[in-house]
Amino acid sequence: MSWVSLVAIYFVMWWLVLFAILPFGVTTQDEDDNVTLGTVSSAPRGPHMLRAVIWTTIITTLIVGTYFGVTWGLGYSFDDIPRMVPDFD
Repeated sequence: MSWVSLVAIYFVMWWLVLFAILPFGVTTQDEDDNVTLGTVSSAPRGPHMLRAVIWTTIITTLIVGTYFGVTWGLGYSFDDIPRMVPDFD
């Protein structure tokens, strides 16, 4: 696997993890009982993007590192999956 492929996998995985992480830890203005005039009560209370970006980077690094370790270090690929699953016939 070339480094370009690894960067592309990291980039795609980072965005997928970001959208999965975004809803966690968000408190709305309605939950905080402090609704700003002219905003929807379900709007977030404050900015939380830096925390989401940090967690996304950590989780994505773990996922891609595991993927790299399994594919490059152990030599497994997606073609090996049918041989890993036992045949129940």
